[in-house]
Amino acid sequence: MSTLTIRLPDDKHERLKALARSNSISINKLMDELATVALANYDARVRFETRATHGNPKRALSVLDKLDRAD
Repeated sequence: MSTLTIRLPDDKHERLKALARSNSISINKLMDELATVALANYDARVRFETRATHGNPKRALSVLDKLDRAD
């Protein structure tokens, strides 16, 4: 396990501590959970961008049109 030191404005630090406290978790666990969400979002974006480079724009638009009509 690694240690990460970050510098935050005092007010942001206090708000993060309050958020952790309201969720009954440590600030360490809160930061771990926030990092997990950030990495999941990044991975999803990378997967989307990778698939988009191999995709067929005409087919994708056709699928979106079908979804619009389904509503």
